Amino acid sequence: MEVKKLSISWQFLIVLVLILQILSALDFDPYRVLGVSRTASQADIKKAYKKLAREWHPDKNKDPGAEDKFIQISKAYEILSNEEKRSHYDHYGDAGENQGHQKQQREYRFRHFHENFYFDEPFFHFPFNSERRDSIDEKYLLHFSHYVNEVVPDSFKKPYLIKITSDWCFSCIHIEPVWKEVVQELEGLGVGIGVVHAGYERRLAHHLGAHSTPAILGIINGKISFFHNAVVRENLRQFVESLLPGNLVEKVTDKNYVRFLSGWQQENKPRVLLFDQMPVVPLLYKLTAFAYKDYLSFGYVYVGLRGAEEMTRQYNVNVYAPTILIFKEHIHKPADVIQARGMKKQVIDDFITQNKYLLAARLTSQKLFHELCPVKRSLRQRKYCVVLLTAEATKLSKPFEAFLSFALANTQDTVRFVHVYSDRQQEFASTLLPDSDTFHGKSAVSILERRNTAGRVVYKTLEDPWTGSESDKFILLGYLDQLRKDPALLSSEAVLPDLTDELAPIFLLRWLYSASDYISDSWDSIFHSNWREMMPLLSLVFSALFILFGTVIIQAFSDSNEERESSPPDKEEAHEKTGKTEPSFTKEPSSKIPKKGFVEVTELTDVTYTSNLVRLRPGHINVVLILSNSTKTSLLQKFALEVYTFTGSSCLHFSFLSLDKHREWLEYLLEFAQDVAPIPNQYDKHFMERDYTGYVLALNGHKKYFCLFKPQKTVEEEEAMGSCSDLDSSLHLGESRGKSSSGLGSRPIKGKLSKLSLWMERLLEGSLQRFYIPSWPELD
Repeated sequence: MEVKKLSISWQFLIVLVLILQILSALDFDPYRVLGVSRTASQADIKKAYKKLAREWHPDKNKDPGAEDKFIQISKAYEILSNEEKRSHYDHYGDAGENQGHQKQQREYRFRHFHENFYFDEPFFHFPFNSERRDSIDEKYLLHFSHYVNEVVPDSFKKPYLIKITSDWCFSCIHIEPVWKEVVQELEGLGVGIGVVHAGYERRLAHHLGAHSTPAILGIINGKISFFHNAVVRENLRQFVESLLPGNLVEKVTDKNYVRFLSGWQQENKPRVLLFDQMPVVPLLYKLTAFAYKDYLSFGYVYVGLRGAEEMTRQYNVNVYAPTILIFKEHIHKPADVIQARGMKKQVIDDFITQNKYLLAARLTSQKLFHELCPVKRSLRQRKYCVVLLTAEATKLSKPFEAFLSFALANTQDTVRFVHVYSDRQQEFASTLLPDSDTFHGKSAVSILERRNTAGRVVYKTLEDPWTGSESDKFILLGYLDQLRKDPALLSSEAVLPDLTDELAPIFLLRWLYSASDYISDSWDSIFHSNWREMMPLLSLVFSALFILFGTVIIQAFSDSNEERESSPPDKEEAHEKTGKTEPSFTKEPSSKIPKKGFVEVTELTDVTYTSNLVRLRPGHINVVLILSNSTKTSLLQKFALEVYTFTGSSCLHFSFLSLDKHREWLEYLLEFAQDVAPIPNQYDKHFMERDYTGYVLALNGHKKYFCLFKPQKTVEEEEAMGSCSDLDSSLHLGESRGKSSSGLGSRPIKGKLSKLSLWMERLLEGSLQRFYIPSWPELD
């Protein structure tokens, strides 16, 4: 029995050790060890490794765990510095070392443990194993940095079709045969392909807006569009075609081919014509037109339609095979021709690349200048530009035609011919022309070589204006022959200004294009995007509607309240006629209309003290009337009458304080206003008989200050100089110290608050003196 227990204990220990080893192996994360993110570059990884290696080297760090830490750092750098091992770790969680042996051990353990439940994977064909599935998409896998730095810029030349996938995705397995077939077809036409694994590239998947798998989307010109139809070959092909702009290829017939070919002068681009028997423009041709839209204009001729006979006859086109013609300055004869059945993309690209520019293209932008006249790289890579400076004309002038014929006859690869409109590029032309009247209103020719990208050039301008005569051609030819032997012929040096972009759209058009793109994107999002993608837009719309309707409703209630409050003056007039002496609350105008027909005055007690003073909101003031039990009724009536016109201000609150209950609290506050209301010595025999009824305090709870209104003896004797700034006023006593305030009549008591409204106006103006206290005392 003991032997059996011992055997079980040993087995338990062995299993525990194995589990700990597995957990420690799984816990090793090279990114965490080096302290870098999963998107870190090799430079960042190397920098982090050098820093940690210096810190944890056993020779420099005497910590007992320094050696183990250094080994982990070295192992992490070994994995992340090798792109193959790093990719394997990102996908499978290990660096791929001893993969075959580990896999064999896992299979053996699996079969040994599940002898009665073993299933042969090839029989069921469930390719959930990422090793098998990734073999199809491995060459198309995208990472975030690769997407941002390469895919997005490249999407301005070709559209991209991207699939979002993940492990344990049944639908992903279902669409793989169709996806593989479509990829093989579209990649050969020039469509970019990408695959994003949502499990390993969550940042990229979130950036693309893919919240479920599988998902297919297209990217063109940096914009993302989702595919929402059934995953079949034809739908995916139509989706890619729908990504392309609709005006890439113009339909050309006998009626408009002259206009189309003559557009080279205005657009400064060669024209490309495809003759084919297909009723629709082939996708390969559309993709080619999109890739070279900045350099050439494309047209399509459907030879199966009546109305193309004149073109086919004039240009001798074989209608039984696809034919591509390129026209430059001469519209009656193509500059180059290619004809073949089943033309491949590579053949078309080579053909287009050789004919990207006109024979004597016009310099319309600095970008085109860089491409046609590149900077000198070495003595063997010298490039010379022959520039014709001429005036703009609707028809080809004789000097330009002669210059064009000279360029057509040129056979030197190191010379490029261009022309510039002097009136459009005045600074550029004036730099190359000498300061004389010889070339005024005439054409001129300069030979230049660019030395750097900052605009420095060496040049030689022909001494006489260019007329296109045979002698001018002979002189130019002589200069070019001499230049091949002696580059020092270009003796003049200058710094050319940047060319203005002549073909750039004006600001209004750019704004309209941006607005139309935004509207189309929003429209597509409304009808095709999921709710997660639509939440920001819906939140914005509902917030705007809520603010709009809320404002309307508040305004409506505000208007109705004002109408109801405008009726009290009529009632007060009726009261005056009947001889009643009730006070009228509208006898003084105010800048703010009172919100209510009464004054709400609350008593300041220990219950309301915190909310009405200590924690009063910033900018709010509590106006507190000091009264006694005997004067409460008369003073409150007068107080309400004086402050009624100020109740329209939302930052004012009104309260009263019982002098019989809270005399000590009041006297504590008045100690900070000794110049206004001096407090006598506590041993004064009349100390407890001081009369503070009728005092008004304006308390700012947030900033801890107050202003003081001090009443006078009677209304008839003196003005109520109860301002916070009245430094000479003194504390008055009762009519007789032997009499209590109860013996006074109601009229003298009400007179204490005369001119309180004037003091309130000064309070709102901010012209009253303020008395600050360190903290508000407790109200016992």
